[in-house]
Amino acid sequence: MKKLLILLILAGMSNAVIAKDIAEYKQEHLIAKILNQQVKKHRSVQSSVHSILARYPEKVDVVMAVALKRYPEEYRQIMEGALSAEPVLACDVIENAIKANVAPSSELVQIAIEAEPAYAQEIVNTAVLFSPSEIENIVRVAIKAEPYDTSNIVNNTVTNHPSKLLDILTAAITAIPDQATSIVKGILRLFPGQADTVVATAVNKSTDNHNTDIVNAAIDSGFDRDSVIAAAIAGGAKKETLAKLNN
Repeated sequence: MKKLLILLILAGMSNAVIAKDIAEYKQEHLIAKILNQQVKKHRSVQSSVHSILARYPEKVDVVMAVALKRYPEEYRQIMEGALSAEPVLACDVIENAIKANVAPSSELVQIAIEAEPAYAQEIVNTAVLFSPSEIENIVRVAIKAEPYDTSNIVNNTVTNHPSKLLDILTAAITAIPDQATSIVKGILRLFPGQADTVVATAVNKSTDNHNTDIVNAAIDSGFDRDSVIAAAIAGGAKKETLAKLNN
């Protein structure tokens, strides 16, 4: 009796899975048909995706999957069309674009942020989730695309991925060296126990004319002067340059 019950349950589950697959296939087929009709009418892929998602925003996963599969070389148009239709779909758009593997994740992040800068942080979070090995490139590109949101992008990303602290710090400083001071201050507030490593890395990745500012930023944040200077020298700062610091 138990075996029969198990078989019936498994059969029911199998039927449910099959029914779901059929429904998904029908959805994809319908979206593909609509997309093809739009393009045949000499509408661009971008405007076609826009019009479909403006009407059916809940179908973003299907629309993105179908469009990227049929027109992989038009990934920029597809992303921009989707984001212009529904900016709130930014995370879904970047997720589907990364999964489609049509371009490097950092390039996709740049496209998404330039199209919808208000969702820069959410785009970065999603991109890192699906491309963790690309975190440094993602952060660097994101900051260059939206420099006014540097602090939020850096601090939020490093808080969510503390093991990647130095990668994120490096990406941020190399992207916008003129903001090295504020970047260092922000990270030191979050990770005061990493002061020596943060200062050494920041100095190492910066140009010589920023070294003094980085050291002063750490000292102003309450860290021991001698320890900060030692860390800066370990990072490559010139002793004679740091000797000019006020006691």
